[in-house]
Amino acid sequence: MTRNADGFFEVHDEKGRAGDLYKYRLDGIHHFPDPASRWQPNGVHGPSMVVDPSTYQWKDRGWVPAKVRDLVIYELHIGAFTPAGTYRGAIERLPYLSELGVTAIEIMPIADFPGERNWGYDGVCLYAPAHAYGHPDDLRALVDAAHAAGLTVILDVVYNHFGPDGNYLGAYIGDYLDEHKKTPWGGAIRYGDPAFVNLRKFVVANPGYWMREFHIDGFRLDATHAILDESSRHILAELTASIHAAGGFAIAEDSRNETRVLLPEAEGGLGFDAVWADDFHHTARVANTRENESYLGDFDGSIEELTETLRHGWYYCGQISPRRGSRRGTECRHLAPDKFVHCISNHDQIGNRAMGDRLGAVISRKAYLASSALLCLSPYVPLIFMGQEWNARTPFLFFTNHNAELGKLVVEGRRMEFKDFAAFSDPKALEAIPNPQEPGTFASSRIDWAELQKPEQKQVLALYKACLLIRRSAPAFHVHKRDAMQIEKLAMGAAALRLKEKTGDWLLLFDLAGGHEGSFEGEWICRNGAQMEWRIIFSTNEERFGGDGQPLVDLEKHRVNLSAPGVVLLHEAGIA
Repeated sequence: MTRNADGFFEVHDEKGRAGDLYKYRLDGIHHFPDPASRWQPNGVHGPSMVVDPSTYQWKDRGWVPAKVRDLVIYELHIGAFTPAGTYRGAIERLPYLSELGVTAIEIMPIADFPGERNWGYDGVCLYAPAHAYGHPDDLRALVDAAHAAGLTVILDVVYNHFGPDGNYLGAYIGDYLDEHKKTPWGGAIRYGDPAFVNLRKFVVANPGYWMREFHIDGFRLDATHAILDESSRHILAELTASIHAAGGFAIAEDSRNETRVLLPEAEGGLGFDAVWADDFHHTARVANTRENESYLGDFDGSIEELTETLRHGWYYCGQISPRRGSRRGTECRHLAPDKFVHCISNHDQIGNRAMGDRLGAVISRKAYLASSALLCLSPYVPLIFMGQEWNARTPFLFFTNHNAELGKLVVEGRRMEFKDFAAFSDPKALEAIPNPQEPGTFASSRIDWAELQKPEQKQVLALYKACLLIRRSAPAFHVHKRDAMQIEKLAMGAAALRLKEKTGDWLLLFDLAGGHEGSFEGEWICRNGAQMEWRIIFSTNEERFGGDGQPLVDLEKHRVNLSAPGVVLLHEAGIA
């Protein structure tokens, strides 16, 4: 190979063809896979393969992805989503997702990782679809089929670190980590260092590659708060600009609650279209479980806290965090609701629990239905984690398939994470935490589609379908302006969310903890317009969802009964 004018080494193999395997020899002795490989058929340590991306015949001509305000996101892990655990295997469930009412699938990271089992956040080959799930054309077929089913495709990407095994980037570019600036994964990547400008280009070009060669519509960027850059233009702003220029959208996972993440670059922001706003999950979970350890210690789960979170998008807007002892967040009520992604479960909030237990396993059925309905019917962008829509009983555990030496460290580290939790103060309890390296840990995390045959699961699924149908049908649930929504705690202890619509407003009465009943007569947020009256549209206590069928609202007496957790939806209509 010879060095070109840009400093890169190159050679042209006239006999080269798709399917060829290759490595680079950098020092005359060691052979390394290509850090920009399009596929690693034998894993991240094996040779790279030449792939011709132009041979796949796309069928999605004319496809238009959903607007961010219309997203209902379904997060899934390719390996655990179906029994096959492959890109092709996921295709068979797309009609189900379309019928459910979601508008987008969000695929957990697939940049190739070491071993055959992984969440994907240990990726080391940013341009190579994980070999464990199939050929790159199988991924293309999945995206093609998703578009045919009317589903936008979001890809979870990780630019804050590289995995601990199989990352050969340092052999090509040297020490690109700044050990003086720490992230949860060690030294920060030197994105702002002029000496590593080509590493920056390598990462900035990545989303465009996924859009161009795999027709990905949008991205969720993992832990953007851990991407450090002190240069004149933050790499995140450069990434979002590149995504927008290619016609895509970008969602950040960012724990800082800073509006800068969501502002356009021209206004000093990073340009993201939306952000995972986990405060909603945290306050809703504490309302249901009363947990107060770790980050949940910043929340009390009160109806006041929940209404404030729904009023803003996130709860912490500059208040002092009790756990941190410092201020967190900025005011965000000037930003549209579709800038915030809410959930009651996701891969982190389940899988980062020691036993991978889902929310539905630790709270009452009524509380689960109420939390689910509030998620689906609030004006924020809802995210559903696979199986949540029928209250799946399978856990979602942390799983890996590292080499024996690294695997031992992962197991030890996993158990150390929980040593200060009350439930694991006994060493025997720590030992009972599932081993991430064991194949059975991964196997137990696969969702069980046979559960859908059980009456209780069918009833929960019916609730999700009903909520998402209402959301899809009524413009009020696609709020793009703050003045189209109002929220207030009622004197009787529950809360009301009002969404404005020209043909008649919608009123959501809710209480996740239960224990409140009384009159809503005289409450300003519940008053009807001239010649209008409320009609009951939906209640989580209906028999079709497994409830006893008793009305939660008596419209004649203007009373609501939320002595147990519940949600009821009213709609204004003209007086007959």
